[in-house]
Amino acid sequence: MAKKNKKSGAPVLKHIKVDSCWVFHFDGDGCSGCNAEYMSCFSPAWDIERLGFRNTGNPAYADILLVTGLIDKACRRQLTGIYRQLPEGSKVVAAGSCACTGRMFGNLSGVVSGIDSMIPVYVYVSGCASRPEALIDALIKARDEDAGTLEMNLARMQEEEAADE
Repeated sequence: MAKKNKKSGAPVLKHIKVDSCWVFHFDGDGCSGCNAEYMSCFSPAWDIERLGFRNTGNPAYADILLVTGLIDKACRRQLTGIYRQLPEGSKVVAAGSCACTGRMFGNLSGVVSGIDSMIPVYVYVSGCASRPEALIDALIKARDEDAGTLEMNLARMQEEEAADE
């Protein structure tokens, strides 16, 4: 729970979702090319953790849901269940051609042609497989949308505190 300011009663926010952003990765069926590229983001070459991103195994703690791979009817139920467990305000990133459009498998009866037909997607990452730099850019975009709002709120609160003094 946010602390209350003694003078104005406004909540004091301190860099929420700016310094640390937790990512839950869901990999559907397919070649796992995007999965390998995402995992390489944590290698010393890319070191995405220095930007504040962390993997989580529990969707209830996730700020971002990253979906890679082909989503078939068996995965559909799992993915929608995971999406329901996300906290309010979490973003969904669809990475790779399979997650974005279903690619060449999109016309098959057992395959979902793009996860946006099931859950709302905030950022799309194209490619087969998506490159680590594209994945990092997408995660930063999903994280920084909230950061801009937070910075405006912090600036407004500081102005209100200055006016109270």
